[in-house]
Amino acid sequence: MKKMISSIAGAAVAVLGATSVGAQPANEFYKGKTISLVVSSSAGGGYDVLARTISRHLPKHIPGAPIVAVRNMPGAGGIVATNYLYNIASKDGLTIGGVQNNTPFEPLLGTKEAEYDPKKFVWLGSPSFETGLLIVWNTVPVNTVEEARKREVTVSSSGANSTPSFYARLLTELLGLKLKIVVGYPGQNESFIAMERGEVDGYPSIFWSSLSSTRPDWIKTGKVKYIVQYGPEKEKGAGNTPNVADLISKEDDKLLLKAAIAPLALGRPYLLPPGVPADRAALLQKAMADTFKDPEFLAEAEKLNLGVNTPRSAEETKRIVDEAYATPPEIVARLRRIAQPEGGK
Repeated sequence: MKKMISSIAGAAVAVLGATSVGAQPANEFYKGKTISLVVSSSAGGGYDVLARTISRHLPKHIPGAPIVAVRNMPGAGGIVATNYLYNIASKDGLTIGGVQNNTPFEPLLGTKEAEYDPKKFVWLGSPSFETGLLIVWNTVPVNTVEEARKREVTVSSSGANSTPSFYARLLTELLGLKLKIVVGYPGQNESFIAMERGEVDGYPSIFWSSLSSTRPDWIKTGKVKYIVQYGPEKEKGAGNTPNVADLISKEDDKLLLKAAIAPLALGRPYLLPPGVPADRAALLQKAMADTFKDPEFLAEAEKLNLGVNTPRSAEETKRIVDEAYATPPEIVARLRRIAQPEGGK
């Protein structure tokens, strides 16, 4: 009997101890701690450079100034890291995720490997949005959307189910463009070289932030022409290039476009695993928002050509995700057909 009472007492102490730790105020919790910032891409890329820049400025906006250590977890287009953040990562507020903007929408597209519910993540916000462009090399005799409807335009891509192929099919679906997808190019850089060599006419999904950081000379010297742009907002740098949203009128087409460009509206989002204590989540949401408007962070981001433009708040990023998952079933079916023409990912 005494042994039983002792065991019960011990269990009670353990519970009280756990409650005490869990109840530690958020503004005291982070002192002397290290936050792991998991990035869903490999080292050296745009997402990685941005995450490391954030890691240098975020601590000063968190009470206790914890260390923020970047950890790269590439794989499956960001799905490996997103699965980890949802299913395995600690839920104490010491793990933050910086994920590729496609990953929150993979379950919507029916991707079986995506074992997470994006609506349950705790969103922290994003420092920017993205604008996509269909570009062609300057010698190609196509200058407008109308001309791209009449003349076949070859565009490079890595594979049939890749992002460039998806947006090429989307533009064909919505605008009736005659885009011929040529697959087999490992990445964007190889696709650009193919354009320079004349192997293909253009590229269907260059993001303005990437173009301005990797090929600024193309912008300055007019090496490429912008045929059409797509995204949540128009890119001023692209001049008078028409936006897809202004060229379509059917309500179903508008809903399809909104769902298709939801990743671009997210930009480069940051999140927490589900279940993080509410006070710590709120603290980190404010810290991230403060970082995005920090003059020192903005100066470094501009110096590195990171394409930081209009930050999205935690509430805005959550709204973008929730609205995408509220897309009518018939539009989702159409979206999946465009995304997965070969029967799934």
